[in-house]
Formats: sequence, C-alpha cells, structure tokens
Amino acid sequence: MRLRGRHGTHRRNLWGREAYARTAYECYAHAPTFYRAMLTGEPYRIRACITQASNPLLTQPNVNLVYRALQKLDLYVVHDFFMTPSGQLADYVLPSTTYMERPWIWSYAALVGSERALPKTVPGVYDRRDDFDLWRELGVRLEQGADWPWESLEEYYDYRLAPSGLTFAEFMDQGRYLAPPKIVGRHEQDGFATPTGKVELYCTTLEKLGYDPLPRYYEPPASPYSTPELAEEYPLILITGGRVQPYYHSEYRQVDSLRKVHPEPRMQINPEKARELGIEDGDWVWIETPLGRITQKALY
Repeated sequence: MRLRGRHGTHRRNLWGREAYARTAYECYAHAPTFYRAMLTGEPYRIRACITQASNPLLTQPNVNLVYRALQKLDLYVVHDFFMTPSGQLADYVLPSTTYMERPWIWSYAALVGSERALPKTVPGVYDRRDDFDLWRELGVRLEQGADWPWESLEEYYDYRLAPSGLTFAEFMDQGRYLAPPKIVGRHEQDGFATPTGKVELYCTTLEKLGYDPLPRYYEPPASPYSTPELAEEYPLILITGGRVQPYYHSEYRQVDSLRKVHPEPRMQINPEKARELGIEDGDWVWIETPLGRITQKALY
C-alpha cells in the first residue's frame, strides 16, 4: 500500500515536483500483529498469505509463533527462487524468475544516479514467472483489470519512466538516468523540504500527530532493568542481528559453495563467561529464552 502525505507537498513546493526520489510513502503491516491475527482472529482473521522473495521462518522473530500462524492459514502461497523452509509449509510454491530471465530496472534506495536497467538475457526455465505476471493476472481475475492496463513488464517500465522522457529501451541504451544538475547552496536561500524549511531534529510532523517529536531510549521489555525477575532465570543478554560472510542478510544459504564456507550456525560469547559456564570454543550449546531454544556452535 502507498500513501501520499504532506511531506510530498513540501518537496513539491521546493523542487516543483514531489522529488527525485520516491514520490510516495510505502506502508507495511506490523509483522508481529500480522502473524498474531492469523492465530487469534484479532482484529480480524487473516485467511491467506502470499510470501514473495522472503522466508519468514528465517527472517521473522518468534519463529514458533510464525510457524503456528502459517499453518493456521487456509491458503499459503510462496513465490521464490528456492524451496525455503517457509515454502515447505506452503500449499503452492511458484518458481520465480531471476533478474536474467526478465527485463529489470533497479535503483539503490531510490537514489538518483544509482538506477540500472537490463534486458531479459536468457529464456525462463521450468515455467518461472516474474512478480508482475503474478500480480497482474491475479488482479485481472479479481476484476481489477482497469488497474493493470499494461500487458507486459516492458510496458509497465515505459509508464514508470515516462516522466524522464525515456522508454525502457532508451533507458537501457543510455545506461543510467541523467538527473538535472544540483544547485549547490540552494538550501541557504530556499531551505529544506520540511514544514519549517529547516533540518528537523525536532520533528514537527510527529508532534502534530501526537507523537514524541524527539528520539528517546526505551529499555527493552526483557532486560535486567525492566524485568529483573526474568533475569534471575535468564541472566545473559542476547544480542541478535549480526551478519556473517559469505551470506547477505538471509540470502545465499541455498548456494552449496557458500554453505561450505559457513556450514554451521554460530554464536559468539565472551570467553570469560564461556569458561565460567564450562563452554569450550567450538562446543554445541543451547541458547534458551522464554520463547524457545536453539542449538548453535560457540565461538570465542
């Protein structure tokens, strides 16, 4: 879902249009609430889900809840390159095209100058379909054809690129989007695209919406300070989210050559605390929280 907000007005007033970057806000469902709604029906029952280029059993917290939630669905569809653990729970698994099997346009975080475009270079195999085909055909069958006037991904790219004056083919020939030259020091005269025209460390938009306009630190709900009684049984602090080469976030674990480089899940622990607990470097250990437990290899 996309929503246009007042911030777009400030960009338009400054630049004459909404911006060189994204022209709309992208809004997403709150993931913990989303999965709990599958289980509880509150605030309403979610009966079907399509997972695309994602693997919630690996990427979402509280995997036990996610596992039970996905099993509760009447229909679960996965559209992906690989058979993931989430795909093993699906009613249908649809093979997706890679960037070489489809025309492709991309930018890094919508930054001007990062745009790239590639043609379809190899034929699709095993009846792989791209995400445009999936959503367009689903929309047409749900009598939303008026919202999908483009019959191909190339036509859709032509529509997206129309403000630049280029077609998709012309964009590929050019190689990148040539943005208008920057006006150095313009902010000194015209300010910034904010309600006050200033760099807002104190967010006036959040203030008008009734939220705290300044960032503040809040103690996590499970910590020795907020729940000292919990710390008596679980005295260690778990920090998650660290990255490890050769993987990229949750990606590349299906590539055999990369899996050989990092075949086992590892956890890092302070050597002094490890020796105190009788854990040697390389031992398999249980990591347990009130939500469940997993086993990983200790790494000093």
